[in-house]
Amino acid sequence: MSRLEVITGPMFSGKTEELLRRLRREEIAGKIVYVAKPITDSRYQLDSIVSHNSSKRQAKIFSHSWEIDDFVAKTKMDVLGVDEAQFFDSELVNVINNILFNDLVKIIVCGLDKDFATQDFGAIPRLMVLADRVDKLNAVCNKCGADDASFTQRLVDGRPAQFDGPTILVGGTESYEARCRDCFEIG
Repeated sequence: MSRLEVITGPMFSGKTEELLRRLRREEIAGKIVYVAKPITDSRYQLDSIVSHNSSKRQAKIFSHSWEIDDFVAKTKMDVLGVDEAQFFDSELVNVINNILFNDLVKIIVCGLDKDFATQDFGAIPRLMVLADRVDKLNAVCNKCGADDASFTQRLVDGRPAQFDGPTILVGGTESYEARCRDCFEIG
């Protein structure tokens, strides 16, 4: 059964952890599961997806989204997880549509819906429109402790980064914080 699920939210909201949880459930149900990740996500381990609390799972690494299409066409699977989808090229939406309509695979995608400057980030916003299910997670605000942080604050020397910086800067707690609307600062 083809189906698209999207898990999104700011950094530190548990997106990868939720993806891992859903993939484990699919395996319990007897499904054949694979995971794809972009080569640009090199924070923890190149050949695995890893959550911030160190849960991990083996993954196939791809440089371009069309490689995912080729992989799915040649591999028997029921479910494909895609982590850090915002880092893939703009063709990811077409690739996922092609897989959904031709290969009858359930796809669970996770990634940031907006960048540190609050702009649409990669394919996630478009995939949210096409999805059968969307779950937008919140984090705990690193500044005030509110449980509804929906923004990712990039920091440079402990201060909010200027919005004219590069969109993609792979990092973790040393470069980013989750912030609620009240605590988010315009760079």
